[in-house]
Amino acid sequence: MTGDGVNDAPSLQSADVGIAMGLTGSDVAKGAADIVLTDDNFASIVAAIEEGRRMFDNIQKFILHLLTSNIAEVVLLIIGLAFQDQLGFSVFPLSPLQILWINMLTSSFPAFGLGRERAAGDIMRRPPHDAKRGVFSWQVIVDMTVYGLIMGTCTLLTFVIIVYGPGRGELGNDCNRAYSDACDVVFRARAAVFAELTWLILVSAWEFKSLRRSMFALDPDTSKDRAFPFFKDIYNNRFLFYAVVIGALSVFPAVYIPGLNTAVFKHKGIGWEWALSVGAIAVFVAGVEAWKACKRRFGWFAVGMEREEEKLGLKQGVGWSFSKSFSRSRSMGLESGGGGVVGGEKV
Repeated sequence: MTGDGVNDAPSLQSADVGIAMGLTGSDVAKGAADIVLTDDNFASIVAAIEEGRRMFDNIQKFILHLLTSNIAEVVLLIIGLAFQDQLGFSVFPLSPLQILWINMLTSSFPAFGLGRERAAGDIMRRPPHDAKRGVFSWQVIVDMTVYGLIMGTCTLLTFVIIVYGPGRGELGNDCNRAYSDACDVVFRARAAVFAELTWLILVSAWEFKSLRRSMFALDPDTSKDRAFPFFKDIYNNRFLFYAVVIGALSVFPAVYIPGLNTAVFKHKGIGWEWALSVGAIAVFVAGVEAWKACKRRFGWFAVGMEREEEKLGLKQGVGWSFSKSFSRSRSMGLESGGGGVVGGEKV
């Protein structure tokens, strides 16, 4: 509800969101309203709604990214307790320093990058979400569980393949503390798991730029004009792009620098094991894309207009789309008239 006169005060006070005109509005209307529109430009309301939706979306992406990696680590480390050496001690698939490196350096900067994401192209074509629903929606909860299980399973299988494949189940003795010839297989498996988990977390940041759309077609307005818009879409967010690239390259010095690898990270340089780490990226991306496709195909966690767009492939919400373009152009201001506006009708 918007208004500027004294007679609008009761409606402004009882509305879910009452907005008073700042330039021409009366003091009574300003006092009864929740928000005062300082420039009396209705396009500013649309711009504020767009920014609020962008912030809400980015908070969800931030949370999803961090909690997905945490679930993956829990799956890997809890099941990893079953791996025991000849002395009966559990052999960790990841050392404490590796976990600290992943949580503080690998996960943090991509998550910050997701917080800087631009508004999605279809953000103003979505219906309003329930005000009682917080950022922990069922979609976020289910997504982080599914993605975390996929990520944790991939890393766990890599450790198992290396140790119980060519390594023939050799878990050494006390490999959590120091390197020895008997711990060669374990240290190589840890290096592969470390590299793999790092890269999966980084790639997931690109996947989480949208909770529903494919990573290879993130922008609904430009994806139809380009055969493969992936590189343009991921480069739009420069901070996130370089956080992923630098984080991916940081794996190599951590794995190969002598002393740092065996004494600090409790792993060592690897060879053919890189293939498992790289292959897991393809498996993870395929799993995420398949889950997103199922959500779009069956309308899971979609509401109202969003479900219709995904089902019919049509662009809805022409009025919102026009308002969004209008708010961005700001080519001319709107003068507020007498009285208020309710649902687009002047009263």
